Amino acid sequence: MLTPRTPASPARTKAARRLWATALLASAVCLVAASAPATPLGVGDRLFPYLGNPGYDVASYDLSFTYPGTNSKPLQAVTTIDAWTTASLDHVNLDFAHGKVESVEVDGEAAAFSSAGEDLVVTPEESLPEGSWTRVTVRHTSDPVSAEDRDGGWVRTADGLAMANQADAAHLVFPCNDHPSDKAMFTIRVTAPEGYTAVANGLPTGVDRAGRATTWTYRTQHPMATELTQVSIGRSTVLRRSGPHGLPVRDVVPTKDRERLEPWLAKTPDQIVWMEEKVGPYPFEAYGLLMAEADTGFELETQTLSLFERDLFTEPAYPKWYVESIMVHELAHQWFGDSVSPRTWSDLWLNEGHATWYEALYAEEKANRPMEDRMKAAYGASDRWRAAGGPPAAPKAPKPGQKISIFRPNVYDGAALALYALRQEIGRPAFERLQKAWVSRHRDGVATTADFVELAEEVSGRELGGFFEGWLYGEKTPPMPGHPDWKSAAPAQTAAE
Repeated sequence: MLTPRTPASPARTKAARRLWATALLASAVCLVAASAPATPLGVGDRLFPYLGNPGYDVASYDLSFTYPGTNSKPLQAVTTIDAWTTASLDHVNLDFAHGKVESVEVDGEAAAFSSAGEDLVVTPEESLPEGSWTRVTVRHTSDPVSAEDRDGGWVRTADGLAMANQADAAHLVFPCNDHPSDKAMFTIRVTAPEGYTAVANGLPTGVDRAGRATTWTYRTQHPMATELTQVSIGRSTVLRRSGPHGLPVRDVVPTKDRERLEPWLAKTPDQIVWMEEKVGPYPFEAYGLLMAEADTGFELETQTLSLFERDLFTEPAYPKWYVESIMVHELAHQWFGDSVSPRTWSDLWLNEGHATWYEALYAEEKANRPMEDRMKAAYGASDRWRAAGGPPAAPKAPKPGQKISIFRPNVYDGAALALYALRQEIGRPAFERLQKAWVSRHRDGVATTADFVELAEEVSGRELGGFFEGWLYGEKTPPMPGHPDWKSAAPAQTAAE
């Protein structure tokens, strides 16, 4: 996610999901209790304690947005959630925090609702038994955030809106179970006035015109985490081309910038080919770039349609090789983070470390920017990164009021450094087999750091518990295999120390 633009530092199966939801229900501190008052819940995520909700497993979302023709007013919206209950529920908690709820129905019947923290607490007429199929429909507004709010949700662009929901912001847009452990299918409908174009995750399934408005419908063919949802509404042009094996590649650009941006967009099919050679077949039904005229400060791997700031491609200060490597970073996330999603936010290094790895590898192979040089520099800073943000697999909690502050150097180059150490330790052939096996075994699912360690041991035929303990959880950076001369600078002492 949130690939920072800093040129100086380039940076389930259904049964399994139900078992995971049940485990979360048993371990979460806050559980749904009979006749309990409205209270915010969570699935016990170490970094975001109130994110997600126990007691059910979402199968699908149906999202409907009506755009009023200005990005300063709320959108009218309807969110329909189909889910299996994994416990008996008197209340259904949904994450939702930035809109007005007009009504709620559960299985077609009106339901009471109230707010608790950042939760919408729904109380159906009758309790929902464990193992039942239920449909919750919420009619609400969906409010764009202020231009100063960098924590995500709807992002205001020069001509409309886009989404940036990572890590804890999809519930600023629509009611949901806002945790990556509960992936689901999505259908997204957007109605906008004449002159606007709407694009969303997945493939288009319909375009309906009525008077001076048009409704676009998109549907995913693979499960998706809420934080990866994307909707673009603007005075845009959709450009289409073919990727490997006939993969649909569609890009969304401001119409006025179409010709200027085309040379960059033309690079995507070859980049997909390059990634497939490294890790195997592209995992989704489509890909493309959404180039938004917005000031976000980051790029984002929203599933099948990665979000980029237009200025990344139009600002001459950014070297060509750097821009291309950032394109590959977000592309790599389609395998690492999107298809294989983190089970908890502490597993974030699996997303960002791998995307940074392929960003650096691409720069090495295509622009003669040696991986070893970048990793040596990262090693020199690693102890400082660990002191500031925690080790790669145990990042420190976000700063108060800054949810995206979990995206620190320790989970980017710090995590890529751990992968470099692993390649040094087990050898290049085993490392490359591991990468392919990881995205194949966990495709369309969620996985943990422990899963990665287990697979690394299986592929390499070696016990690696001690190796990973130091590299992923140690306060200090272990010696680099093959490079005993590498040194990491000690963190600066604070005045209190």
